[in-house]
Amino acid sequence: MKINEIKVIVASPGRNFVTVKVITDDGLYGIGDGTVNGREKAVVAYLEDHVIPTLIGKDPMRTEDIWQYLYKGAYWRRGPITMAAIGAIDMALWDIKAKAAGMPLYQLLGGRSRDKVMVYKHVGGLEISEVVEGVLALREAGLEAIRAQVSIPGLPPIYGTGPSTDQAAGGMVRPMPTEEVWATHKYLPLVPKLFEKLRDAVGWDVHLLHDVHHRLTPIEAARLGKDLEPYRLFWLEDAIPAELQEGFRIIRQHTTQPLAVGEVFNSVFDLTTLITEQLIDYIRVTSVHAGGVTGLKKIFDFASIYHVRSACHGPMDVSPVAMGCNIHVDVAISNFGIQEFTGYTDATREMFPYTWSYDRGYLQPGEAPGHGVDIDEAVAAKYPYAPAYLPIARLEDGTMTSW
Repeated sequence: MKINEIKVIVASPGRNFVTVKVITDDGLYGIGDGTVNGREKAVVAYLEDHVIPTLIGKDPMRTEDIWQYLYKGAYWRRGPITMAAIGAIDMALWDIKAKAAGMPLYQLLGGRSRDKVMVYKHVGGLEISEVVEGVLALREAGLEAIRAQVSIPGLPPIYGTGPSTDQAAGGMVRPMPTEEVWATHKYLPLVPKLFEKLRDAVGWDVHLLHDVHHRLTPIEAARLGKDLEPYRLFWLEDAIPAELQEGFRIIRQHTTQPLAVGEVFNSVFDLTTLITEQLIDYIRVTSVHAGGVTGLKKIFDFASIYHVRSACHGPMDVSPVAMGCNIHVDVAISNFGIQEFTGYTDATREMFPYTWSYDRGYLQPGEAPGHGVDIDEAVAAKYPYAPAYLPIARLEDGTMTSW
């Protein structure tokens, strides 16, 4: 069996997705996700100009060798564009391999280590009372883990709290980045009040999570962690910018609040300090941005040695293809923690028919051979690419800050 053709399909069923389709000389094919939100065309160029020409004629079963070929062979390694391109090819190759074996992907990864995959979903609101209502509604819908965000009084809605400023469900396209406003001194005393009300409302049998979105300094994050300890959060997510791994040492010195980070990481080499020093509790890499199934498995296997659990990033810009791969890895690894899951628009589900399933707070990978996700190219043709960007954030005085 040889790789005969590789297509790159860019479509926007409410948001942009980059999908790779690897076709073999015997007609068997697999698909992969190469989406980098707001930088989609950069991945397309990397694939079409630098990856695809080198893979025609290669054996698709050599997943590890091809992964190393694309990673080491480029010399300029890592980074979101490179690793998303590698990830897209890798997912497609694992899809082919599992289809050829007549097995669901998780069987090739060691088989099941659990019966189902716990997820968390998001609730946001402009006021604390609105968030409490949303959390209670998700709890009623069967969710055991819920992430809660609230807007800062006196400031416009920010990420996760009000009308979306992202290219979001509902088909909102923003051809230029939207600017949000952030104020740390107003945020820090607000969050403990939110979780005090949430614990009063839902009790202690619900996992509550919170995302800071990289906006604090280490000592600010340490203070917030201490203030949240009475409410026993499942985790505090992305408390500080992730580039400086050593910053987590300061947080760890001051709080026992569990910490999660990693959605902006792209390889196992991006997180060695965090994991070997046990500075975090959950690693949030995802298949599309961390080199596919192969890259994801390398990271989680490394993390397992240091008691760090998985927590795959799973927003709507992680396509159903990458989500399917995440679920197959989730069900197979020994150190699974939780899976983020926001769901998809009707148009996205139409474009990506899939056999994985969701029911009342849990995901199942399905039993179809491969990773269980396909692409309807006729449907994709109805949704052309539309330029769109993630927001940016500024302080009240206009200074750029982390989004």
